[in-house]
Amino acid sequence: MNLQPYIHTVHYYETDKMAITHHSNYIRWMEEARVNFLDQIGWGFDKMEAMGIASPVLEVNCKYKHSTVFNQKVSIQVSVKEFKGLKLYIDYVICDAESQKVCATGTSCHCFLNSEGKPIFMEKEYPDFFTIMNSFVKK
Repeated sequence: MNLQPYIHTVHYYETDKMAITHHSNYIRWMEEARVNFLDQIGWGFDKMEAMGIASPVLEVNCKYKHSTVFNQKVSIQVSVKEFKGLKLYIDYVICDAESQKVCATGTSCHCFLNSEGKPIFMEKEYPDFFTIMNSFVKK
């Protein structure tokens, strides 16, 4: 499956007094890119929530390399770092969409819970999801 990167245009309200993007927005963009990734592989949040699956964030980190500014287009590539069925680790590379200069990199970790808040072992309970997600693990 050929995944397309997520494209985001920096909004004015995302910038700070120094006229650069406030650091907190990169975390939001990572979430937007993750939602886009799940939609592209056919496992969007709407589908998972309808099935009673929640996927909370357990941890997130971001390393800032170059500032972004109002109206700049950024391209966010998502890749699966690790997935063994309970925890999912996703890597993000945020680049200037034109030059491909890396602006930030990040990682997020998620688990899967049922509607009662209990962990879901995806390999056993949702083998289709487990298989497709593992097909995207970086080798």
